[in-house]
Amino acid sequence: MKNTVLLGIMIIVTGCSSSNDKEISASGTIEATEVTVSAKVGGEVIRLLVDEGSSVKTGDTLAVIDPTDYLIQLKEAEANVAAMEAQYKLTLRGAREEDILQAEANFKNAENDLKRMEELWASKSITQKQLDDARTRFTVAQQAWEKMKRWSRPEEIITTRARRDQARAQLESIKKKIQDCAITAPIGGTVTQKAVEQGELVVPNAPLFRISRLEKLNLMIYVSEQELGRVKLGQQPKVQIDTYKEKTFPGRVVYISPIAEFTPKNIQTKEDRTKLVFGVKLEVDNQEGILKAGMPADAYLQ
Repeated sequence: MKNTVLLGIMIIVTGCSSSNDKEISASGTIEATEVTVSAKVGGEVIRLLVDEGSSVKTGDTLAVIDPTDYLIQLKEAEANVAAMEAQYKLTLRGAREEDILQAEANFKNAENDLKRMEELWASKSITQKQLDDARTRFTVAQQAWEKMKRWSRPEEIITTRARRDQARAQLESIKKKIQDCAITAPIGGTVTQKAVEQGELVVPNAPLFRISRLEKLNLMIYVSEQELGRVKLGQQPKVQIDTYKEKTFPGRVVYISPIAEFTPKNIQTKEDRTKLVFGVKLEVDNQEGILKAGMPADAYLQ
């Protein structure tokens, strides 16, 4: 009776992994790579192209959001870009030739008037105010002519170019939003969750679908320091599940943790939970679709 009790205790203490000279065995839970697909823009869902269980490839359209508002904004942005482009070209080209000639003529006329006024002032034929007014007209006409020749200062050109670039960026932003109205699959896999129906309004960043990669699943196991030296990347373990005990599934070691950690809390005994172990991730082939995420599984490494 005493021997039976001791044997029972030894079975309970055996936890995350066990091994002999030829084989390492360990248990874990099968996990799937999952991606949550969210809406990048808000609006009404006008088309829904997949349902739960649908198989999709990378780039497949899952749903379409009404782009009407963004198309209106696109026209406004295109008109704004056209206006800014014209303003920038005008700034670079400078004043029209006829405006420059008119400014030059005004300057010459003011210059001649000033000369006559100075001659009249010398003969005491006009007042000081009349002479001052002539000088003011001359200065204003001269500055107007110089401005027409220079037209735009470097700072004005830089400002106009910046406004043009800003309008272009706004246009590209609207185009991106229109593209984002078509919600596409970032990875290939199976739609395992759908959180929206046609006709519903969604907001930006709202999660709409979950896509799981089910043809290849992951199994995380934990091995001791003594076993770690016998585990290599690319090693091909066999995986079994309780539902099909006679069937094995091919796997491959794709990751070995470089850092030791305590055994996960789901191990039952306190003694095993205080042991340091190393995580080993296996990629398990599931072309037949038998394995399901969340299933417990056993791995055997030769």
